[in-house]
Amino acid sequence: MLIEFAPSAQSSVGIEWELALVDLASGELAPEAEAVLAGCGADEEGPIRKEYLKNMVELVSGVHRTVGGAVYDLSERLRQVRMAMEPLGLGVIGAGSHPFSRAADQERFRGSRYDVVAERTAYWGQQMAICGTHVHIGVDHRDKALPITCGLSRFYPYLLALSCSSPYWEGQDSGYASQRTLMFQQLPTNGLPYPMASWAEFEDYADDLLECGMINVASEIRWDVRPSPKFGTVENRTADSVPTLAELGAVAALTQCFAEHISRTYEQDQTVERLPPWLVRENKWRAARYGLDAEVIVPKTDGGRREVPLREGLGRWLDRLAPIARELGCTGELETAAALAEHGASYERQRRAGNPQAALRQLLSETGADAPTF
Repeated sequence: MLIEFAPSAQSSVGIEWELALVDLASGELAPEAEAVLAGCGADEEGPIRKEYLKNMVELVSGVHRTVGGAVYDLSERLRQVRMAMEPLGLGVIGAGSHPFSRAADQERFRGSRYDVVAERTAYWGQQMAICGTHVHIGVDHRDKALPITCGLSRFYPYLLALSCSSPYWEGQDSGYASQRTLMFQQLPTNGLPYPMASWAEFEDYADDLLECGMINVASEIRWDVRPSPKFGTVENRTADSVPTLAELGAVAALTQCFAEHISRTYEQDQTVERLPPWLVRENKWRAARYGLDAEVIVPKTDGGRREVPLREGLGRWLDRLAPIARELGCTGELETAAALAEHGASYERQRRAGNPQAALRQLLSETGADAPTF
């Protein structure tokens, strides 16, 4: 399969924000996407789109030079959605999962593509009442796409921990900071990217999946971090959906700065530091389980520690990325990442609320707000 990669402006940014619709009377997920989308005058390729389930909408920013521009774009899309929701008695939440609605009770959209997904994924497909935040970073040359993909997966625990927002699942505390992460990886072609040395190897991989009936098009490769050839980007899909605009900005800025760091390193000597796959996988699990309280495994150095607290490791990287953030115009958003680490990501705030019902009220209040209520 020949997969054309359309280069784009290096480190440009776009964000996709999946949000869940909630019936304000009952607090349950509401299968009202069709009515909301109609009220917004939305279409298939517009900035407000449907998703697999009828209780979700996806807001899509344009391509921007700065994170702030992309976040403002989404805030305007959310304003349109709220206008369409108000007469319907609906609210909206940005979280990896609804705190208590049952996943298997949710309605999905019909259609040949969706029907194939439902048949193939069976039970696990019925559990996908989850929402994520996807950040696209522009890549100016195809040869960088896979190095940046694998490089970003190295930083998985930091990118995930800041966004963890799904501690509750069907009314119970799952014990995980991101229940969504564990659910999402159950589907075929999902999960961590495979280390690949060349674009030709990626094309061969896509050919094999196509021949085996696992995909119909390359975009159905749903790695946690993946090349997006059509847009000329690398797409970070690790993050839960988040409630506030400040959290959107923090996740996008950290992704943008890490990607630019990897790009510059690759330009110097055509190499990217890779970690063993077992280590990357373990760090992913630790971040999903413990969030910002995780102990991250790091490359072993002479006399150095093998594990560091995630907050400590994140702090070091935030300091190291600060000059890049200044150049990219996202210093404020990167500083928000430090504030979240200190005061609490969404999963911590939901637990502090006390129970799933209180967590829902908090999410309804915070979603679309400028900053979290610490």
